[in-house]
Amino acid sequence: MPLRVSRPARRRRTMAEHPNVGLLRRGYEAFAKGDMATITELWSEDIVWHWPGAGALCGDHVGRDAVFAVFGRMAELSGGDFRVEVHDVLANDEHAVALTRSIGNRQGKQLNVSNVDIYHIRGGKVTEFWSIAGDQRAEHEFWS
Repeated sequence: MPLRVSRPARRRRTMAEHPNVGLLRRGYEAFAKGDMATITELWSEDIVWHWPGAGALCGDHVGRDAVFAVFGRMAELSGGDFRVEVHDVLANDEHAVALTRSIGNRQGKQLNVSNVDIYHIRGGKVTEFWSIAGDQRAEHEFWS
């Protein structure tokens, strides 16, 4: 009879979640609900929102009001049929990265693109944002 050796069950390491992970998750949940009051709490008043490309929504948008105007235009253009799914969020004291998917339908166009969203965080508030689309052409065509 062969000798059987029992191995102890592997323990999964759990690490405490960095507070900036929670900050971003709250922000994405608020965006999904249209809860601009929560986003106002999480973002600095002078946030800079960098959206690459040449479309109507692209460029550097400075200040919460300017970014909220872009969000309003996104809702208008998509007829409210645009959402961001969060795959994962990684963070440290100054930066956070969210792996996301943008999904939407607009005038017969469909969007389903992976993105990397990069955040600069200072004093518990988002101060700067960059979005890098996995397919910039698809993003541009969707919003054009």
